[in-house]
Amino acid sequence: MEGQVTTNAASSRTKRVAPDGAPSHDPGAAAANADRLAELIGESECTVALTGAGISVPSGIPDFRTPGKGLWEKVDPMEVAHIDAFRGDPKRFWSFYRPRLHGLSEFAPNPAHEALAELERSGLLEAVITQNIDTLHHKAGSERVIEVHGSIRTASCQVCDATYELAAVEELFDDDGVAVCRGCTSLVKPDVVLFGELLPAEAMAEAEALASRADLLLCVGSSLEVYPVAGLPSTTLARGGRIAIVTQGPTPYDGDAAVRLDGDVAEELSAVVAALS
Repeated sequence: MEGQVTTNAASSRTKRVAPDGAPSHDPGAAAANADRLAELIGESECTVALTGAGISVPSGIPDFRTPGKGLWEKVDPMEVAHIDAFRGDPKRFWSFYRPRLHGLSEFAPNPAHEALAELERSGLLEAVITQNIDTLHHKAGSERVIEVHGSIRTASCQVCDATYELAAVEELFDDDGVAVCRGCTSLVKPDVVLFGELLPAEAMAEAEALASRADLLLCVGSSLEVYPVAGLPSTTLARGGRIAIVTQGPTPYDGDAAVRLDGDVAEELSAVVAALS
């Protein structure tokens, strides 16, 4: 997703360290936690993954909020990624989005995406709920992917609802650099959720249903601070399920996690798949 309200509940929770009391970045503790996560996945009858921008960082795609590196360090999202910005200044909006669309389409999945696809093929993962718009889960081979923040795969006319595949969007730009519909010449917008927009109701309903019956919610590469998606771990916990967190940097749910890994997500998930096999 490019937007939505951010709520930080970190102050109400406590960060968990490794079971032996050592920080989770300790190599021995990290290996033990990878083994423990493999055990949890093996025991679970319904495991669901929830992924955020951090899972795509090893593919070369920057996340949004990492100090000094995040995408929003360089540009104010309210000026280029808000629905009002799209409607009020589509030229500026597309000056930001046009190169992003081209760039994102060229990235490849990394071992973290591939690990989740392998877990699904092995019958150990029910689905992937992703906040990402980059389509890398599909490219890695995941079959059931719920894209709660939309996708760069298509763009749609805001008046007649005509839909264009990503490869065709470049042909829609006028002399001002604004994508317009071939049929009615109205504005065309990428099918991603911008700030100020609601999440797709059907996708969010499916995500909530999955979280409500998950024995294990595997949270990968997400800060778990952007709502409403950040409420999904609470849904799993409320029904008696467990959550596991694999991400760098703190999250509001660290104290609730059955296991917490904070190394490189590609290395961590590869280790988990290796432990399972």
